[in-house]
Amino acid sequence: MTPEEVKKLEKNVKKNKRIASEKAMELHDLVEDRLPAAYQEIMGIAQETFDACKAWDDANQALKAAQTETA
Repeated sequence: MTPEEVKKLEKNVKKNKRIASEKAMELHDLVEDRLPAAYQEIMGIAQETFDACKAWDDANQALKAAQTETA
């Protein structure tokens, strides 16, 4: 794998981590500020947070594999 490809994977990991963090904050805000009145939103926000964290994990695993491959 080329250094440019590894940099692209690193950028993808950072982007996905940012998105996951944003979704986690949305979930936190829901719990802290809007429950119990907004309980209907729990499943949607929780799923979005899970999906964002999974995307980060997948990207991170791809990066680790690439780094191991090039080491």
